[in-house]
Amino acid sequence: MYLVCGEALFDFFAQADSREQANRVDFKAIAGGSPFNVAVGLRRLGVEAGLFAGLSTDYLGRRLKRVLMDEGVSEQFLLDVDAPTTLAMVALDTSGSPAYSFRGEGCADRQLHAHHLPELGPQVRGIHVGSFSLVVQPIADTLLALVQRESGRRLISLDPNVRLNPQPDIQLWRDRINQLIPYADLIKVSDEDLELLYPGQDPEQIAQSWLKQRCQLVFLTRGADGASVFSRAHGQHAIAATPVRVADTVGAGDTFQAAVIAWLTEHNLDSVAGLQQLSQTQLHDLLDFASRAAALTCSKTGPDLPYRADL
Repeated sequence: MYLVCGEALFDFFAQADSREQANRVDFKAIAGGSPFNVAVGLRRLGVEAGLFAGLSTDYLGRRLKRVLMDEGVSEQFLLDVDAPTTLAMVALDTSGSPAYSFRGEGCADRQLHAHHLPELGPQVRGIHVGSFSLVVQPIADTLLALVQRESGRRLISLDPNVRLNPQPDIQLWRDRINQLIPYADLIKVSDEDLELLYPGQDPEQIAQSWLKQRCQLVFLTRGADGASVFSRAHGQHAIAATPVRVADTVGAGDTFQAAVIAWLTEHNLDSVAGLQQLSQTQLHDLLDFASRAAALTCSKTGPDLPYRADL
């Protein structure tokens, strides 16, 4: 099992504006949140997964729980919280790229404290953390404590997935990511995240600095420009993006992350030793698998992640 940690929310997508009715905005609500998407994506790709998250007892929180149960995500690590569900208001530009506005202060998915940390058995082979749960309190410090406790005992993966709407202090993001890097075995980051975190710096130099610590692999996604992987043993390998007609890019990064973990699990390489054994050919196959999975998500509206049979 892979344990994904962090937020679960509803994305409210603004529908096309009506010029005749300026006083009306129509929305389409879809369950989401980066960690939520990764957990669902793992299940759809055939990997056992759990979500360590606080879910509201309100109507939307119960719907989130129903989605997780329907997808087969373990409910063992879910906590009921008497607080509202986070809402992410999403507007898409002409290229399908999302602009977010969050309603999350005091909401259920943030209310995880240190005393909520679960004891993990041997069935949990890895932990994934990422997105704004890394920097909003109290869950941010709770996840840092979990990663510090479990690093070296099971595979730790990290995706910064910077979202400045819920936490606009970029220095706080930098500080927290720098605290987490020494404990991560696998890091996935987008070129947009790197430009926000370290403007003007060479992505390869950043990746190499991470590889000098505990990290074994760094994945860099560049949207339509493809993706790269950096490894200690085989250097850098890049792949072009899979051609696709883009509906929007919501959930593409989460799909890439889930596909990386799923591929490693399928090949019994979801461990530090496994990452160290990867050949150059296997790295290419892994990158290709994750890129194709992300492209499938881009062909659909919202975070509708692919199933294993689709690949």
